[in-house]
Amino acid sequence: MNKFIPKNDYEVLLKDYQRDGVVRIREFFSQEIVAEIRDELKRYMRDDLPSLPPDAKTTEKDGKTIRNLWRLELYNKYFKELAERDEIISLISKLVNGKAILSGVETFNKPALVGSDVPYHQDNAYFCQTPPDMLTLWIAIDPVTPQNGPVYFIKESHKAGMRPTKISGVKGNSIGLAERPNIPKTDQFCGLLNSGDVTIHHCETVHHSEPNHSSNSRLGLLFVYRGEHTRTNQELKEKYTKAVDAVPPA
Repeated sequence: MNKFIPKNDYEVLLKDYQRDGVVRIREFFSQEIVAEIRDELKRYMRDDLPSLPPDAKTTEKDGKTIRNLWRLELYNKYFKELAERDEIISLISKLVNGKAILSGVETFNKPALVGSDVPYHQDNAYFCQTPPDMLTLWIAIDPVTPQNGPVYFIKESHKAGMRPTKISGVKGNSIGLAERPNIPKTDQFCGLLNSGDVTIHHCETVHHSEPNHSSNSRLGLLFVYRGEHTRTNQELKEKYTKAVDAVPPA
């Protein structure tokens, strides 16, 4: 990671994030760090995951290919320490309007040929925080191309608050928008990334992704942060609990 982002770049980043609800940063992590991440994920899935609770992962429809890894900050020291590096916390704190607290580390593996879609949603339907000073740092381990299931974001959608939701029926993404936005993909921000690049998106920015029908995987590592001052919104929590009960992650 570039530890020293010039003050002016911080200001531009903050302005763009507040306006659009999503920003992209190139070369956030070096290729050496990306290689470390990839190796540790392989080791974790091989050595640690089999002994962890079933809901530490979600599989694809074939019942064996990993779709998501959950709560890596609890199960893996390397990923917790990486996500809590001082330079990352300093950056994120500027975006969440207070001291940034790590809330989760997870993956969206989007494996070649079988990687499933993610329905339109807002993350705060899962996070359930108020005020919504929460975000996701989405790190490309594999390059993200138009063919392997990039994430599409609707800019400025975070400004309208939470939209009505429904149970999605999708394992790992149990709650989505009640109505699909009437905005063509050509008018959405497509998160095309090189390995080591990141996007940062607000927890109420509407986004989705399509299946991966290509022969290239699209592994993404996600760090989730909230401002220390946020609190659980019980109304959102009740809706989320019902969705998870209906569509468990494992």
